[in-house]
Amino acid sequence: MPDQTDPIQFEVIRNALLEATEEMAIALRRSAYSTNIKTRADFSCAFFDRQLRPVAQAFTQPVHLGSLTILTPRAVAEYGPENLQAGDAILVNDPYRGGVHLNDITLISPVYCGDELFGYVANLAHHVDVGGGAPASIGAFQQVYQEGIIIPPVKLVRGGEISADVFELVIAQIRSKRETRGDFRAQVAANNSGVRRLNGLVEQVGLAQASFYMDRLIDYTRERTLAELAKLPKGEFTAAGVVDNDGFTDEPVRLQVRVSIDDEGVLFDLTGCDPQRRAPVNSTYSQTFAACAYVLKCLIDQDVPVNAGFYEQVRLVAPEGTVVNCTAPSPVVGGWETQVRLSDIILRALHPALPDTIPAATKGTMCQVGFGGTDPRTGQLYSYYETMAGGYGGRSTKDGPDAVQCHGQNTENAPIEEIEINYPLRIDRYELIEDSEGAGQYRGGLGLRRDYRFIDHEVSFTVLSDRDRWGPEGLAGGQAGGKARYILDPKGQHVELGSKTTIALAADTVFSYRTCGGGGHGPPHLRDPQAVAEDVREGKVSAERARDEYGVVIDSATGQVDQVATEARRREMADNGL
Repeated sequence: MPDQTDPIQFEVIRNALLEATEEMAIALRRSAYSTNIKTRADFSCAFFDRQLRPVAQAFTQPVHLGSLTILTPRAVAEYGPENLQAGDAILVNDPYRGGVHLNDITLISPVYCGDELFGYVANLAHHVDVGGGAPASIGAFQQVYQEGIIIPPVKLVRGGEISADVFELVIAQIRSKRETRGDFRAQVAANNSGVRRLNGLVEQVGLAQASFYMDRLIDYTRERTLAELAKLPKGEFTAAGVVDNDGFTDEPVRLQVRVSIDDEGVLFDLTGCDPQRRAPVNSTYSQTFAACAYVLKCLIDQDVPVNAGFYEQVRLVAPEGTVVNCTAPSPVVGGWETQVRLSDIILRALHPALPDTIPAATKGTMCQVGFGGTDPRTGQLYSYYETMAGGYGGRSTKDGPDAVQCHGQNTENAPIEEIEINYPLRIDRYELIEDSEGAGQYRGGLGLRRDYRFIDHEVSFTVLSDRDRWGPEGLAGGQAGGKARYILDPKGQHVELGSKTTIALAADTVFSYRTCGGGGHGPPHLRDPQAVAEDVREGKVSAERARDEYGVVIDSATGQVDQVATEARRREMADNGL
């Protein structure tokens, strides 16, 4: 073992560990069958040392920050490290063992270098279906048992071979069997890739030196994190907000946060959040921890690694039995809606301390959609799941991006072509929603519209989302973004449905899913008229809205700003206090 740290060797080993997890992510994505994993990248990979401390993590989905970090040590400890040999892997998704919602299934494998245990690799992937009461396993359920199969730590892979009996038991609960078989095998391949890469590292530098530098990496991260936190403004900062409803009642779900920044670091205190609901809006402790870890990572230098040295600084008070730390058997499938909203609220609490850093409210919801039926081409059951993009909040110097996944949600938008090739439906419309932005000196991003048409078969269609009552809040004088809308048969009956609903659709029915825009930042009348004119030309803002909300008059003949009329309109707005 070296007596002191060699900075060059430190960087080599640090990056080798990170690249091992990145290679796992590549293997998983390229091997997967489902659109949700291979295209939308709804998964994460990590490496833990023999003490089960997180050492390196591929940054695919920051919302998984909590689950991998908390679930992996618990699952290994419960199963027993002595029961895991080279070539084994355990499977787990239990929300109340440190997991999140049931679709997110984790596979954990030990890394042996010869006869010595070096650590563990783990990957978490969102499976398109895990059984339960509706296709894609999302819906307004009242107990976790309705949401799908619950998997305690069980050995899926033994000595390098998948255990057929365990595998078939899991697959039997699931609708989309072909995709799920492929995705599980992709998870196995990802862990195998990580094991090979880490063995290669140990062969190159030796087990003692690799372990020594892992300890130094965690120490380095701890020191860097504490140094970054020391730069933050000291004080207590509070904010409150709501999830619009819980799926069974119209009563909003209250969230409250107090962020304390002192010499000991940052404390997130969620005392005051509503008691858990018998409805699908409950966040597990791991989900809530991930929201706090995400915000903390946003506040420090992006070059600070993410490992145990960072996670140790995430101090969280989340009272048990509340919507931010629910207890069994509460449903959790929609806990992500609460988790993403919580990120927005924590950031808003910090706005007085960091006014130039904090954006206006984002879409603030996971925007989950799931559906399924019998594929008329094959006669087999199928399921589809995705999350929809929406507007990001305006910032102190920039507009919010249009149609993006926000905060810890880093999934990609699935292209029409892939959906239509692999699933029996057609996307009639896929576009930005004009006038959905929150007006501001820097406007919020636009929401997204996707119209699904099921031409020749019936389906069960689920929306598990939010923001259909109130749009994302503006900041520093900016306006709220446009509300989300969920519309059945938009050109016919035009029935507006709630944000948490499951409905049976007849053949040749269209469902229009329209997400919210981001909140604006700063007073709209301060927006550069040329920026407004560009938005009008691009079809993002109508000429009427440009005049009414921004005080910018566009010449209909030239598409340019009418300077005289604009000055008059803005004087009128100022006189009326607009």
